[in-house]
Amino acid sequence: MGSYLVGVDIGGTFTDCVVIDENGSVTTAKAPSTPGNFAQGMIDAIAGAAGKLGLEPERLYGEVALLSHGTTVGTNAVVQKRGARIGLITTKGHNDVIHIMRGSRGIGGRDVRQVVHFPESQKPDPIVPKRLIEGVSERVDCFGKVVVPLNEAEAEAAIRRLIDRGVEAIAICFLWSFLHPEHEHRVRDMAARLAPGIFVTCSADLVPKWGEYERTTATAINAYIGPLTSGYLSQLDRRLTQLGYRQPLQITQCGGGTISVDKAMEAPLLTLDSGPVSGVTGSLYLGSLMNYPNIITTDMGGTSFDVGIIFEGKPAYSFVSNVNQYEYFIPKVDIQAIGSGGGSLVRIDEATRTMRVGPESAGAVPGPVCYGKGGSVATVTDADLVLGYINPDNFAGGSIRLDKPKAEAAIQDIASRLGLSLMDCASGIARIAEFQMADIIRKMTVGKGFDPRDFVLFAFGGAGPAHAGIFARELGVAKVVIPQRETASTWCAFGAASADILHIHERVDIMASPFESSRINRNLERLEETARRQMAKDAIAPARQRLQFSVDMRHKGQINEVEVALEESRVAGSFQDGLREAFHRRYEQLYGRGSSFRGGRLEIVTFRVRAMAETPRPRLVAADLLTDEISAAARRPSRAIYWADLKRAVETPVYDGTALRPGNEVAGPGVVETPDTTVVVPPGQTLRVDRFGNFELELGETRVQ
Repeated sequence: MGSYLVGVDIGGTFTDCVVIDENGSVTTAKAPSTPGNFAQGMIDAIAGAAGKLGLEPERLYGEVALLSHGTTVGTNAVVQKRGARIGLITTKGHNDVIHIMRGSRGIGGRDVRQVVHFPESQKPDPIVPKRLIEGVSERVDCFGKVVVPLNEAEAEAAIRRLIDRGVEAIAICFLWSFLHPEHEHRVRDMAARLAPGIFVTCSADLVPKWGEYERTTATAINAYIGPLTSGYLSQLDRRLTQLGYRQPLQITQCGGGTISVDKAMEAPLLTLDSGPVSGVTGSLYLGSLMNYPNIITTDMGGTSFDVGIIFEGKPAYSFVSNVNQYEYFIPKVDIQAIGSGGGSLVRIDEATRTMRVGPESAGAVPGPVCYGKGGSVATVTDADLVLGYINPDNFAGGSIRLDKPKAEAAIQDIASRLGLSLMDCASGIARIAEFQMADIIRKMTVGKGFDPRDFVLFAFGGAGPAHAGIFARELGVAKVVIPQRETASTWCAFGAASADILHIHERVDIMASPFESSRINRNLERLEETARRQMAKDAIAPARQRLQFSVDMRHKGQINEVEVALEESRVAGSFQDGLREAFHRRYEQLYGRGSSFRGGRLEIVTFRVRAMAETPRPRLVAADLLTDEISAAARRPSRAIYWADLKRAVETPVYDGTALRPGNEVAGPGVVETPDTTVVVPPGQTLRVDRFGNFELELGETRVQ
């Protein structure tokens, strides 16, 4: 087996690659993403990393112990509405479930303007048109008993009609099929016989949960992205084998780990949003080394700002996702995003005569005005350049020369219309973006029962370290970590390289208290059998397998469920008191002290197992010696930077982040530059390099131990 760990994350503009050797040294590389053939961008990025290591790509592939890949192919297909032509087979009489949707139409709690002015909202374009939905006679009741047997003649006729209409994939979702999957499986086998090679997905295999609309949506989306994603992954797998890679290819998934490429081709829905989740995975690994159990993860790129939470060493999860207004069930690491990135466009609200930043973005093309690619609307990056945070001659390692006069002209136009000075306007743009970021973090922390003062904040992505000092200060956070210096801009790729194998299996069995231990244990046993079969399929030895069980619980008569971890793989004895107490504690953390009805009956709704296996881990080595002496090589020419707190420009020291050594400290105001990101140290804050090579911003007193 080889000695390198490789993580690759494909973004809209760049494909990031991180290579970690057996000594823990990290090598990063970027290559332009290639939408026409994403595999080429990935291979180019790996070749770039090989070049930095002084190796031929073929030799690097032969020495890789594990390659984990985060793909946006499925996400892009949904966003750009270029998925497969799909047909849906469901229970007769329930053909319109996916079109009726829920009353909120997938906008509740998202776009405030649509929530307040609900009549202005509308349903999304149908992911599957009505003429491609077939109902067949069959019925299973809520206890899993067959009421109406499957009419196989109708099912075969439905499949033939869909094939004649040119569908490329078929989604199958029957009522209560998660309690009796045989009807779905029979139709799946018929489709495979009638149309060999067609992509088929069954709801009972993908999301075995109650909630017909969400389950149907998940199944339809999986079929929608299935042919494109599975085709890409199979092609990539073959190409990597030809190049000399000999280990199983792993694909990052939204649950926080990786799955085999075969599983990803069966269930590409699991790859949606897996890129941002990888940033949480990397932070979880580094946080465990640094003894930080509570972490707020923030990823600021060109288009969005993504936030995740790690509490007591575990990522926060959500179980309902939303894409293009379609809600669906899937257990995933909870990531919330807003349109606030380096490329966020600045507009003037003519009614209020105020500036708005985002959510629209300039994207990679034309990009910010300073890129000189035709952009004409000012962005956050333009404001950072005008303020002096960014060196126009050393952006992206010097690969892009920024046009500062153009950025100044674009911002001056806004400033003149609002009666502001150039610097006040640029500073205002940055502050609006920073306060928007602080607001979404509050919703993820305070809004869910967490105190941000109990957390450290990890800031990564190309633009995050430039603004973290301000939005973290707004939250009362005392410490910001920019992980692994220059690796921060490729942190999601690092997270892919450090992820464990993870499969999540669920089973619905609604039961009210007092609970029967035998019934609970039967569900846990069935989940364990399913998990063990999947791990055996992945060739994971029993000694490497780890299982974590949990249940979703609620007050009887309510709909709000919370996940409660089970300490043991089976329950026994007087387990009910402990289970009730764990539920009440978690419920009150989310909804407030006293909100739980301790005398009421409870229900268990869903049983869940997380089946994990450790993979080779990065070995980050702590420095033996710390020094406060900053070498001459780390000092760069100073420049004038405008600081909003001082309300003036100050000649500010600038440092080369790659030349700073563990123990070095930089007192604000200051700027630390790396090839792919810029760390801004506001006045009153201090940056130091810790033993692991991370940048740490100290903001003030802390409650974090």
